[in-house]
Amino acid sequence: MDIDAFSAVHGDKWSRLHFLAHKRRLTGAEADELLRLYQTVSGHLSLIRSVAPETGLSASLSAALAQARTRFTGARSNFMEDLARFFVISLPAAFYRIRWLTMWCGLAFVLVAGAYALWIGTSPEALRAVASSDAKVQQYVEEDFIDYYSENPAASFAGLVWTNNAWISAQAVAFGITGFWVPFILFMNAQGLGIAAGLFLATGKMDIFFSYILPHGLMELTAVFIACAAGLKIFWAMVRPGPRTRLQAVADEGRSLITIALGLVLVLLVSGIVEGFVTPSPLPVWAKITIGALVLAGYWAYTLVLGGKAVRAGVTGDMDDNDAGYRSIAA
Repeated sequence: MDIDAFSAVHGDKWSRLHFLAHKRRLTGAEADELLRLYQTVSGHLSLIRSVAPETGLSASLSAALAQARTRFTGARSNFMEDLARFFVISLPAAFYRIRWLTMWCGLAFVLVAGAYALWIGTSPEALRAVASSDAKVQQYVEEDFIDYYSENPAASFAGLVWTNNAWISAQAVAFGITGFWVPFILFMNAQGLGIAAGLFLATGKMDIFFSYILPHGLMELTAVFIACAAGLKIFWAMVRPGPRTRLQAVADEGRSLITIALGLVLVLLVSGIVEGFVTPSPLPVWAKITIGALVLAGYWAYTLVLGGKAVRAGVTGDMDDNDAGYRSIAA
């Protein structure tokens, strides 16, 4: 086959395909023409490649065909647009949908931790069950608890805290469907914090306890509550699926809450940075607590303002149809 003669005969069709493939808007007739040209030029490319597989002409036609294909199969959105949509719409909507459940998890945590703190802080018998001697209590309150925040370099400590808390949150989301894992995580963490608070209460040094816990703990614990709320949401979808099938309800909520799991990675990164760099810093206590409070206020403003607006617009935080696996196929 003479490539030059073949190009002279069909060059107008190739040019037309290129033009339509790159045109911003197509009329109905032009869309039909583009589809016909795509089928025709695909045949031309096959013939050319059978004679000369690697040529500039075949590469040019391949590019034109690829562009044409995106016009009638649908091109994926720009990465930066997807990123902006995730942070401005999907993530705050997902946070907003579980806001009340997040608060209930937080309330349960505070009640359990407070009960343990009062029990250990006011009962000598309970205190002895936790620490065998007054010396052990003093060592924990005056050395061990405080040294925990400064015994490692700030950057590595922040990374360690981040990965540990991200792992706990991931478990809450992933195993929430079991129904018992979330209460277990909440109880164990509340118990641990309550015991620590009880030791400080027994020695009359609660001010030191709060000065080290509040700067990072306000956001860090809230992140744990969010993860627990997400896990419980999946469990409740299985228990009460509503008009959906049980499998569909779990799948819908699971996809939406994957968004939360991804968002929590960043939330915990921020709280890890505060714990690594702010909590052990020489800043005044009021300044450290203010930083922690501002971080928490920023989260709730983000959730209630952007999330509320997105939910009212019908966003759930779920993936779009293509990513979720639903596709409409034209015959």
